[in-house]
Amino acid sequence: MSAPDPLLADIAAYARDYVVESQPARDAARLCLMDSLACAFMALAHPACTRLLGPVVAGATMPGGARVPGTSYELDPVQAAFNIGAMIRWLDFNDTWLAAEWAHPSDNLGAILAVADYLSRQAVMEGGTPPVVGDVLAAMVKAYEVQGVLALGNSFNRVGLDHVLLVRVASTAVVTSMLGGTREEIVNALGNAWIDGGPLRTYRHAPNTGSRKSWAAGDAASRAVRHALIARSGEMGYPAALSAKTWGFQDALFGGRAVTIAQPLGSHVIENVLFKPGFPAEFHAQTAVECALQLHPRVKDRVQDIARIVIETQEPAMRIIDRTGPLANPAARDHCIQYMVAVALLFGRLTAADYEDGIARDPRIDALRAVMDVRENATFTREYYEPDKRCIGNAMQVFFRDGSSTARVQIDVPLGHRRRRLEALPPLVRKFESAVAAHFAAKQAAAIIALFAEPTALDALPVQEFVAAMVRN
Repeated sequence: MSAPDPLLADIAAYARDYVVESQPARDAARLCLMDSLACAFMALAHPACTRLLGPVVAGATMPGGARVPGTSYELDPVQAAFNIGAMIRWLDFNDTWLAAEWAHPSDNLGAILAVADYLSRQAVMEGGTPPVVGDVLAAMVKAYEVQGVLALGNSFNRVGLDHVLLVRVASTAVVTSMLGGTREEIVNALGNAWIDGGPLRTYRHAPNTGSRKSWAAGDAASRAVRHALIARSGEMGYPAALSAKTWGFQDALFGGRAVTIAQPLGSHVIENVLFKPGFPAEFHAQTAVECALQLHPRVKDRVQDIARIVIETQEPAMRIIDRTGPLANPAARDHCIQYMVAVALLFGRLTAADYEDGIARDPRIDALRAVMDVRENATFTREYYEPDKRCIGNAMQVFFRDGSSTARVQIDVPLGHRRRRLEALPPLVRKFESAVAAHFAAKQAAAIIALFAEPTALDALPVQEFVAAMVRN
């Protein structure tokens, strides 16, 4: 077999051999695990999500397989990865990475946790040593890094491809290593992951915006586990999956451009990942919603007098979430900056329930959307891309019919940004505790919350015991 594309080899070497020594990275991974589970448990209150969960065919369960936290399902690890990934991503409330490509690195946890629980349970049954939560954290660091660093220098959205292809790539590398894969087997699995191509972003944009954007990451995670298992069975790989003339990923789907790694792989991404501690809003709009919440007390009694609302934002937000016209479903509303801002101005809040039809029927929302002027602020765009800043700025000002106006409110980095990490910790913990308390009985909820109170003990906990604490019968 010819030498593999260098990018495949580099990712395989990192996934197989890199040792996570950074304590900030492990601490961040623990926080990401807690937050991702909070998002998953909250999603279980939504029938649109739960109807997709469980075995793909009724009765196709796997006793002793991988469990789905918050449920009683025991599934093969491929289908468990779909379930967990869909739950984490469903409400657009999980962590985020913004660069040339956008990403939600916790999407990888669907594959990682499913495989870790499966391996842990198998080890116990066979009298071996099971992986521990600390191993899950290390796998998360690596998956975040592969996805996030690829996102730094490669914009797949500009050729119409969706960012979940990077979930498939990152998870494939990491879970193949978790399953004991050699470097060659990881390269083989990665070749198949790239050959899958990338899903179109069709389901994220009008007129086709729909709920697939909430389960696409679960689908990518499940494909990753499948590719890993196939590679471990001895299936051949495709070393020039990226670079082959005409038929490789780069020529066929990426306009002939090379897919590159922007910087050496380490632990940068998870240490700088963006959290959503306050509200489920597409990340480019997070600071816009914060601006609207600040302005709410000043406008709530003068809504009928508003003549114009000016929103200054970054170019990526203009491309993704500047939407006019009808919004047919929650998937369209949570990717519309005008809708999110209108709800925050009117009610002084933004929750998952605010995207549902009952709230969307309020005629004041569309009335406010109709007077919004969304425009690019060149400084916000520039600082969005600057590596030492990575701002996600928005500014807002409300003008009234009598000629008066509010002050212009500007926020450069959202609450979940690393520069505001300490400020974000209390609401992140509240988010987790609230999600757990809402889904589990009091005694079980208290036990789950207690797991995260002792980091050292949590890291040493066998994965099957960790997941067992979250099984709901």
